[in-house]
Amino acid sequence: MPHAKILTKQALYTLGQLHSELAGKLSANLRETKRLRLSIFQVETVMKLPSPEVNLRLIAPKRRNVGNPWFKRGTLSRAVIDTLRRSAETMTTRQITDALLVGKQPVANRHQTMVLQAAVLAILRRRDGTAVIGGDTVPQRWQMKESVN
Repeated sequence: MPHAKILTKQALYTLGQLHSELAGKLSANLRETKRLRLSIFQVETVMKLPSPEVNLRLIAPKRRNVGNPWFKRGTLSRAVIDTLRRSAETMTTRQITDALLVGKQPVANRHQTMVLQAAVLAILRRRDGTAVIGGDTVPQRWQMKESVN
């Protein structure tokens, strides 16, 4: 089995840069954590002013869902099917995702593209056999199911 040869000095330099970047992110997050804890403490104090018997443990933390900046709720599946209808050939999920993002603003970063591609794959798998047909190749290629009229 072939082995990649990388210079030890180069590897250590690259790993040192990565370590430095991660430590900087950790430091920034620690500062943000302290700021948020102080804000929570202040809100709790103000909540206890009118009613000291308030049980703050019953308040659950709430996470905000970040929506998709390109497709509103329920429109992605329609866009996927429309893209397959317009295509003359079979398409992979990557090709479908790239076709969907053409001309969309803001431009998707790598993570957003991967999340959108996973959503497209989930849509296709849900409709496999009814509206679309997935092939047996890897990566799987998708096409519209022929109408039976």
